[in-house]
Amino acid sequence: MLVKALLIIVLAMTVIACNTQSSTSYNDEGVNQSAFSWLVPSGMPLPVEPDDNPMTEAKFQLGRHLFYDERLSGNASQACSSCHKQEHAFADALATPIGSTDEVLTRNSQGLANVAYNATLTWANPSIVTLERQILIPLFAEDPVEHGINDENREIVLQRIVDEPVYQRLFLSAYPEQGGTVSYDNIIKAIAAFVRGLTSFDSPFDQYQRGDRTAMSDSALRGRDLFFSEQMECFHCHGGYNFSDSTLDRTMAFVERPFHNTGLFNIAGIGAFPEENQGLFSITANPTDMGKFRAVTLRNIELTAPYMHDGSVASLDEVIEFYAAGGRIIETGPHAGDGRFNPFKDGFITGFEITDQEKADLIVFLLSLTDGTFVTTERFSDPWISQ
Repeated sequence: MLVKALLIIVLAMTVIACNTQSSTSYNDEGVNQSAFSWLVPSGMPLPVEPDDNPMTEAKFQLGRHLFYDERLSGNASQACSSCHKQEHAFADALATPIGSTDEVLTRNSQGLANVAYNATLTWANPSIVTLERQILIPLFAEDPVEHGINDENREIVLQRIVDEPVYQRLFLSAYPEQGGTVSYDNIIKAIAAFVRGLTSFDSPFDQYQRGDRTAMSDSALRGRDLFFSEQMECFHCHGGYNFSDSTLDRTMAFVERPFHNTGLFNIAGIGAFPEENQGLFSITANPTDMGKFRAVTLRNIELTAPYMHDGSVASLDEVIEFYAAGGRIIETGPHAGDGRFNPFKDGFITGFEITDQEKADLIVFLLSLTDGTFVTTERFSDPWISQ
């Protein structure tokens, strides 16, 4: 069991050094014009870059300013960072976020660590596979309203960006071939570049993988072995270098985009989920897709509570109890049902026995996935504070 666990870790983590990698593009004359530092360890695959939106440092910095700018919303009250806060690994510590018009959304704000490696970009839509497309949803969606940009205020919002002197310089630097044109297309591409650049590979777990045998405690190592064991089955959905089975990078010729039903609900004993949160079923209308959601990365999981697609599980302790039970029992109310017997539940969610010490060790391991640099570095922080 231990040998198998260690083998899985070795296969999942190919990191051999701490040097950062750069992605570089060249013009027709072969001149370096857009070197970008990904801040990922040597040996780690680089994320995929769209052909029509290659990474540049200038675009990343423009996107950083836009990400933190509340003027990029209909009523100038909400930024991307309102629901994606650096101190929470770019989640928001709420069960579900609140839009610019005070509308409560139905799905939990996911953390953005290593989102560039996600094979899909939302909780349960297999067709949204680029950040550029995903960003359209919070900016322009009308149900629910997030940023609240619509036909009535669209030009007003854009003019706020045009009128900011800082942006005049940043847009020109990011899009010199367009003369610094301020457009929604360029705004979306810049925000995507910033979010794509939010990489996180400096947790104690990563440091241990790179050879620092003091980075993880004995308890964390025991928890690691449990995590990668057949007893717990955790690694089946949360494996690989990004601790998610929905992963994409430049080395992959074939990409899987799985979604899972974990037995969180089983309303009326027929496998139903709440109407506003039915997962992949809402897209496919396939009954067997009811309640299926994407397995998020476990990197920085300590900081992204509460958990699950609806934020209904408060702590890591509760998460482990939920999986140990093999599903959730809701005894009363409109959502009553025994999730352990959900007919569409994933085959790996079978339940397991765990001692108090094993649970403590498993939690310590999960805490070892917290990257303190990621949540404190100035590179990812609000640039408007210093300005």
